[in-house]
Amino acid sequence: MVFFTDRDLGKLFPQILRNAGLNVERHDDYFSETTDDLVWLAEVARRGWFPITKNFRIRYQPAQRDTVMRAGVGLLVVIGQVPHQMLAENFVATFGKIDRFLKANRPPFIARIYRPTAELIQRGSRKSGRIELWLSFDEWRKQFGGH
Repeated sequence: MVFFTDRDLGKLFPQILRNAGLNVERHDDYFSETTDDLVWLAEVARRGWFPITKNFRIRYQPAQRDTVMRAGVGLLVVIGQVPHQMLAENFVATFGKIDRFLKANRPPFIARIYRPTAELIQRGSRKSGRIELWLSFDEWRKQFGGH
């Protein structure tokens, strides 16, 4: 399983995932900073990689959302207005759930990865977050008339 990190996650996020033993490719190792989302999404899909982004707006941008679905991407959106290090640490802590989700859900889809609740964080817990399906292929076809 190969993950691909969007530019919006910088260099530290993929490095933390690599340090945890995950197979990660970075946007800037394959594309220029001006490469359109439609281009890299299609290429990542062709390679069978799972892209990770912080850009939750992709779900609401018709061209990007439709490219995810038509190209067969399993897009993972990390949620949270926190430093990249915290997002990456949560990804690693949540990896067991992410792995099970990816094995149970065939692309295309858009899924969100959340951090633990504020209550768990406040208690000093290193509990994992959660992953939720945000948009399935069937939902996309019904809502947006995709084919």
